[in-house]
Order: sequence, then structure tokens, then C-alpha cells
Amino acid sequence: MGRVTERRRVLRIRDGAVSTRPDTLVSEEPLEIRLGGKPLAITMRTPGDDFALAAGFLVSEGVLGHAEELRSIVYCAGATADGSNTYNVVDVRLAPGVPVPDITLERNVYTSSSCGLCGKASLDAVRTAARRPIADSPRVRVEPALLSALPDRLRAAQRVFDRTGGLHAAALFSPEGELLDLREDVGRHNAVDKLIGRALQSGALPLSRAILLVSGRASFELAQKAVMAGIPLLAAVSAPSSLAVDLADETGLTLVGFLRGGSMNVYAGEERIALTTP
Repeated sequence: MGRVTERRRVLRIRDGAVSTRPDTLVSEEPLEIRLGGKPLAITMRTPGDDFALAAGFLVSEGVLGHAEELRSIVYCAGATADGSNTYNVVDVRLAPGVPVPDITLERNVYTSSSCGLCGKASLDAVRTAARRPIADSPRVRVEPALLSALPDRLRAAQRVFDRTGGLHAAALFSPEGELLDLREDVGRHNAVDKLIGRALQSGALPLSRAILLVSGRASFELAQKAVMAGIPLLAAVSAPSSLAVDLADETGLTLVGFLRGGSMNVYAGEERIALTTP
């Protein structure tokens, strides 16, 4: 769908000079995810990669783990009076034999989109539901200099951000620093879901040799998504939350925050950072 950006008239004031001009804004629309025809979740997202977003969300919630468990994803009629398709509602069908979870109308099976559920119950839920323990994945070691170069590579690949200045980005890199995939969205959790969903659809899960880089902070939800996809290293240009650090400690996830220039903080899993000893 080509609804990623929209044009709006703005009043522009620069050093006392006033003018009017069109401005490019990032689009934000609701996406309702249905599972077997029943409402499951609603998220505000930037249109595009909607099927991947739905698939990635279900990976994050422990419903899907392999491409063959997904039968189909289709757009269905929206909520308009005439029943036309708004392309804001998708219905996911699971393959025969795949367990269907309890249906809830909230996007918080383990967490909400703004913060994680508090306490040990949420940590236990992710650890129990994760199909691919990160501690059992192939050992990935990354040099600090390579990590330091990744934010600039992510920023250079953000095409829509250059036009709007209003998008989060998430990217997957190889341990050698190769950009594997990048998605942009108004919601950082959506950008990560789109990455994970695309990996599921291509049969690339688990992402046991990938680095996940996000353009903002590292919340519990983003750490949860990394764990559920088998990603061993999550890096963020801003701060992690305390619950994200707790989850990283519990699951063996390497968590890096404040990745800016040549500096960074390693909050968990430091064994994957290849430090040079004097």
C-alpha cells in the first residue's frame, strides 16, 4: 500500500518571516489484527508490510515460530458503512494443528505497547514461551568498533525519515555489520514486528546470528521480541528500561544501550562483546 506519507499545508515561521507551504508527514492509521476471524489486537502503525507486522506480532506472542505454522494472512472488509476494504484490518489463519491462544482485545499478552507488565510474572512468561533459548544459540561475538558504526548505517538507510523526520527504525545486521533488513514505522515495536514477520515468512527464524538495532530506547517489549525471535544481541541508541535489563539477564540476551559514536553501555550479556584486553 502506498499510504506511507501524506501532504499537509503548514504555516512556516523562520526568523520572523512567515510563509505557507506543503509539508510531508508520516501516515498513522490503526491496524486491527484478527486471528481466525476474531479480533486479537489493534495497533497504530504506518501502513505497509502489514502482513509481516501481523506475523511478527504473533511470533512475539509465542503463537508462531515457523513459516509452515502460518496458513494465510489477508486483508478483510473494514468498518465502513458500505463494507468496503480499508486495508486496515487483516485476518490471520493458522495451519491445521497449531494451537490458537486465548483471544484478547488488548495488545498485552505479556506486555503493553508502552511498557512491560511489572514484576517477575512477565519475565517468567517470556522465558517459558520462548521456543529458542538464546543461551543455546551459536556464540556471536561483536567488536565495539563494529557496533559503533551501525547507527550511522541505519540512519543512512532510513528513506522515509529523511522526508518526514517522524519515524522510528529497526534494523537487522549480521555479526560482520552487513545490513540485512530495515523497517520504519511510527511505533518502534511495529518496526521490530515487521522485521521479525518478514524473517518468519522467508523461513529465516530463528535469527540466531543477527544483531537488532533500534533507533530509540530499549523497552521490555523490544527485548521480549528479540528473545522470541532468537536474536542474541539488542542494541539501542538510547536507554533501556530496568525490566528490559532484567529480561536480558534472565534469558541471556546481550543488551547494549546509549550506542552513540564510540561509546556504549553494556547492560547484560557482555560475553558477546569482543573486548581487547591490554
